[in-house]
Amino acid sequence: MKTSRLAWFSLTAALLSAPALAANKVSFKDPTGDDNGPGTYKYPTDPVYKPGSFDLTDFSLSKKGDKLDVTLGLNSTLEDAWKTGSGFAVQLVFVFIDTDGKAGSGSTESLPGLNVKFAPDFGWEKAIVISPAGAERVKTEVASKAGAVKDNVLVPERVKGSGKKITATVNAPGLQGEPSQWRYQVLIQSNEGFPADKDLLTRKVNEYEGQHRFGGGNDGECDPHVMDMLAGAGKGDASEVKAQHEALAFECGAEGAVKTLATLPMVGGAAAPTEKK
Repeated sequence: MKTSRLAWFSLTAALLSAPALAANKVSFKDPTGDDNGPGTYKYPTDPVYKPGSFDLTDFSLSKKGDKLDVTLGLNSTLEDAWKTGSGFAVQLVFVFIDTDGKAGSGSTESLPGLNVKFAPDFGWEKAIVISPAGAERVKTEVASKAGAVKDNVLVPERVKGSGKKITATVNAPGLQGEPSQWRYQVLIQSNEGFPADKDLLTRKVNEYEGQHRFGGGNDGECDPHVMDMLAGAGKGDASEVKAQHEALAFECGAEGAVKTLATLPMVGGAAAPTEKK
């Protein structure tokens, strides 16, 4: 019995002193049926944009070493209608990460074509662009359009759509901290093969929907070009629909000039739902 106890204590001590090999993972949910931006947006009329294509249902991110693994759930089965080879075609996802949680730190400007900004307490240090267009095309767009923050934009080395999930693996050497301590915002957009000169692969939202244009917004650049996002506590509660609509509220001046730009919060941080694997 004494020998068994000594062996048990030795094994316990060894396990406690071993390095933590499990990845730290954080997960959030989003209510369904809120893929209408501030509450008024409509899908393009072409049937390739199936109902639910831009309806975020869940998001998770894990970190292991220098790698980040991202999984996004959508409310429609993915289709590669334009033969991108990525397993999906019409979606475009932006993941903004506040890694230090400090007010006044990071960037409060978003990336070109989204027409939103972040509240002063939620500046981001890193952003991930998940597109079916291929890494080289995305890197070229980022280099030419992201300006001063281009070095803070991460492009996945692998992107894949299957079923209702998009997964991506991102190489992020030197990224400090644990996902459970970071704060996040996930913005759902549509990948535009022929974006406007200053837009980073984003599809326009106009006053009226068209074959390849969202409707319900403004023909200027004062409206947020976002169909869905994380809101509230990121638990998927019905109250988060209202929180999203309030966050994406905007006001336009004459001829589409910006009067009040949509200002976004983030979710997560020390209180984020986490799991250890």
